Amino acid sequence: MDSTTVLVLNGPNLNLLGEREPEIYGSETLADVERLCRAACEAVGLTLEFRQSNHEGVLIDWVQEGRRDIAALVINGAGYTHTSVALRDALSAVTVPSVEVHISDIHAREEFRHHSYLTDVTDHQIIGHGTAGYVEAIHWAASHRTA
Repeated sequence: MDSTTVLVLNGPNLNLLGEREPEIYGSETLADVERLCRAACEAVGLTLEFRQSNHEGVLIDWVQEGRRDIAALVINGAGYTHTSVALRDALSAVTVPSVEVHISDIHAREEFRHHSYLTDVTDHQIIGHGTAGYVEAIHWAASHRTA
């Protein structure tokens, strides 16, 4: 990865997009989201590194790997958004523009989803805009990058 890379990280169960609760998350798959992100990056002259893991430690390793020397970091922490102080702490070391994304409106769902451990350590949040939120995040990050 280099200063033209947007690192997009996806947390647990996002590999099941299109299958799991389509009434909440829609019918698009994670592969569809990756295609959207790749097109958005190409439109702003950046490259995409797109990853998903169900494992908290793997996500933390990737955040640490991408904490500097890239264009931006976009993260949908999924369920870890509401539970992981460790992921939050890793994000606090990120020195490039960072955006928290959620497909659904976490504030309109179950009470336990209302709190995000990531919000205060990311630069911007896009919540409840469906998969288009990823594209918005890439455009926001591209316009706020320093390199």
